[in-house]
Amino acid sequence: MTDTQNRPLTLPAPAKLNLFLHITGRRNDGYHNLETVFQFIDLEDTLIFEPLAEPRIELIDSDSDIAIADNLVFRAAQRLVLECQQQHQPYFGVRITLDKRLPQGAGLGGGSSDAATTLVGLNHMWGYPFTTSQLLLIAAELGADVPIFVHGHSAFANGIGDQFIDVEPDQHYYLVVKPQVNISTAALFADTRLKRDCKPLPPSQWHWQNTSNVFEPVVLKQYPAVAKLHAQLLNYGPTRLTGTGACLFTRFANQQQAIAAQAQLSLTESYVVQGQNRSSLIRTLTQI
Repeated sequence: MTDTQNRPLTLPAPAKLNLFLHITGRRNDGYHNLETVFQFIDLEDTLIFEPLAEPRIELIDSDSDIAIADNLVFRAAQRLVLECQQQHQPYFGVRITLDKRLPQGAGLGGGSSDAATTLVGLNHMWGYPFTTSQLLLIAAELGADVPIFVHGHSAFANGIGDQFIDVEPDQHYYLVVKPQVNISTAALFADTRLKRDCKPLPPSQWHWQNTSNVFEPVVLKQYPAVAKLHAQLLNYGPTRLTGTGACLFTRFANQQQAIAAQAQLSLTESYVVQGQNRSSLIRTLTQI
């Protein structure tokens, strides 16, 4: 273990927004073909990686109600250990402490980002035994949103959301609001009103006016609290659901306008953030 590997490593796990989300059809394997643009925001969890003398993975996560065995951070670490064993790559034990700030079940990709930071962080600590392409394949096994956080750049995505073409959307300020509801993604996909036949868009031709989130009208019908909040936010600027919800985000010309709107609304959970086209995870690693 080198001196660098022997030191604790602190890395961010940033949230993302889906600037739009279309379904262009169903696949034979039961999944849907999607189109979306992922953009990161400057709201994030933090993961601390500390080397252990014994070859085991420990997870300290006091902020979520998820069992350790089901936690995506632990699953990602164990999956990378297995890959090291199968590929005869050296590794050592690590204690991972997760400092959770991103809300769960929000459509911001919190758990997926935590998993991606785990893969990227451990790969760094263990001396880069795997390429980014190899990490992306492992990431896709863990969840549909995990690969974009490994990729680390804003992207137009299609397939099941794991094929990327880098894009540079404007890095707007947003007011992100989490309604106090729990939304079932499975129920949304099962809803007969869900639009599944969007015409595919060339990556260079997407913009706010010719896109939408196809889950938004379904969510607004099923969850009156989200519909009410959505109507309020529209008074301040363009507003959209991210992912399958529950968070809504409103676009602003500058940070001051976003802060002013936040102050005028009675919001139980909200964040003023800025879009970022290069994730804080990748930027942090390049500075180490």
